[in-house]
Amino acid sequence: SISGYHMQEAGANQALELAFTLADGKEYVKTAIAKGMDVDGFAGRLSFFWAIGMNFYLEVAKMRAARLLWCRIMKGFNAKNPKSLMLRTHCQTSGWSLTEQDPYNNVVRTTIEAMAAVFGGTQSLHTNSFDEAIALPTEFSSRIARNTQLIIQEETHITNVIDPWAGSYMMEKLTQDMLEAAWAIIEEVEAMGGMTKAVDSGWAKLKIEAAAAEKQARIDSGKDVIVGVNKYKLETEDTIEARDIDNVAVRDSQIARLNVIKQQRDAAQVQLALQAIEEAAASGTGNLLDLSIKAVRARATVGEISDAMEKSFGRHRADTQKVSGVYAAAYDTDATDGNTMDYWNALKAEIADFATEQGRRPRVMISKLGQDGHDRGAKVVATAFADLGFDVDMGPLFQTPEECARQAVENDVHAVGVSTLAAGHKTLVPAIIAELKKQGADDIIVFVGGVIPRQDYDMLYAAGVKGIYGPGTPIPVSAKDVLAQIRKALAA
Repeated sequence: SISGYHMQEAGANQALELAFTLADGKEYVKTAIAKGMDVDGFAGRLSFFWAIGMNFYLEVAKMRAARLLWCRIMKGFNAKNPKSLMLRTHCQTSGWSLTEQDPYNNVVRTTIEAMAAVFGGTQSLHTNSFDEAIALPTEFSSRIARNTQLIIQEETHITNVIDPWAGSYMMEKLTQDMLEAAWAIIEEVEAMGGMTKAVDSGWAKLKIEAAAAEKQARIDSGKDVIVGVNKYKLETEDTIEARDIDNVAVRDSQIARLNVIKQQRDAAQVQLALQAIEEAAASGTGNLLDLSIKAVRARATVGEISDAMEKSFGRHRADTQKVSGVYAAAYDTDATDGNTMDYWNALKAEIADFATEQGRRPRVMISKLGQDGHDRGAKVVATAFADLGFDVDMGPLFQTPEECARQAVENDVHAVGVSTLAAGHKTLVPAIIAELKKQGADDIIVFVGGVIPRQDYDMLYAAGVKGIYGPGTPIPVSAKDVLAQIRKALAA
C-alpha cells in the first residue's frame, strides 16, 4: 500500500499528493526489479491510499488522473499483465478538514469527501468521525461515520455507475490538467534521481510545507472560508461529549503486557534473532525484513529490533529547516479586509518594538513530544511566527520532555510551544513544565496547540500552561497572546 494520505494531511495540494505518491510507487517498482523480481510477479499486488479533502471536483479528477498516470508508468517498466497496469486504491476522508468549532458540520464535510472518493472510483473507503478534531471518536460518532458509507452504498445508487463523470467537459479538462501538473512534478523528481533523493534532500518536505503555510494564510486572512471557523461562527459553542482516555493507565497496561511477554518467551531464541539482525545491518548482507519477521515471531519487541539496527545505522534525525516568507506573502495577498492587514502589521511592529527593548527578538521553540507524527500545525505555526518576526527553533519529531527542555534551555528561548494531536497532552505537557523547572528554567513559558478537549483546559492551566490554542485559532491571534505572555514573564 503506497500512501499519499499523510502528504495531503501535511499540506500537499492534490497535484503534489498525486505526483509524490506515484513517484514513491515508481521507486518501489524500480527497487524490486533491481533485486531481480519480475514486474508482473508483484505489480498486481500494489495498491494506493489517498486523502480526500473538501475540493470536491479536484479530488475526483485526482483519482481519474492517477489511474492514467500509473498505467503510463507501468508501461514504462514493460509490464504485460493488465493487472499490473491497474491502480487499486483505498481512500480516507480528511482529518485536517475537520473543525473543533461547530463540529456537527463535520458530518457534512465527511459525507461530501466520501462521495468524491466514490465518484473517483475508490475500491475501499474510511470515513472519519465528526469529533476527531476534539478527541478520539466515541461509539456515537463512529456509528455515524460508518453509516455515512452504508447510506451512500445502499440508498443513493451512486455505486451503480462506474466513472459517472466520464465525458463531462469540465471533469475531463480537470483530469487532464491534474495529469499534466503531476507529471511535471514526477519528471522533476526523476531529474533529481528519484523520490528517495527528493525526500533525502528535503525538497519534497519543503514543497509540502510551503503549500500548507499558503493554505493556512488564506484561511487566517479570510480568503478561504471554513464555515463555523472564520465565517458564520456561533456566539456560544455547545459542549460535545468527548471520549476520555486515561493515558497513564494505558501506558501501565502496555508495560505490564510487555513484561508478561518477556517472561514467557524463549530469551535465548530472541537474542539469536536480534544478533542476526545486528550482524546483517553491520555487514550489509541478508534480508532485514525477513530477519525482523523471524524476531517478531520469537516475540522480540519493535524497540529491541530497532535497537539492533541502530547499532550500525544510527538514528534518523529529521531536517528541521522551515520555509520562510510563504505565510506572509499569502497573508499579504489574500487578506480580505483592511482590518486583518492592520492587525498583522500592528503585530509585526509590536514584535519589532520588543526586539528594540530587549536587545533581541522574542524566541520560541515549537516542539512535538512523544509518538505524535502529525507536524503540519507545528510547521505552519513555526513559519508564520518567523514571518511575523519571532526567532523560531524547531524540535525534531518524537522528542522526550527531557530532550525538549534541554534544547529550550540551550537555545535560550522565551517560550516553548507544544503541538499535540495524539492525546498525549495530559501527561507530556505537565512533564515538559516539570522538566523545565528541574533544569532551572521555569521562566520559560509553555503554550499548547492542537487537538485538546475543552474539558482538559483547566487541568493544563493548573499545570502551568500559559496559553491554549485549539484548531481554528488564527495564528496571528495566538502569536499576539504568546508575545503578551512573554512580556508578562519577563516583567515578573
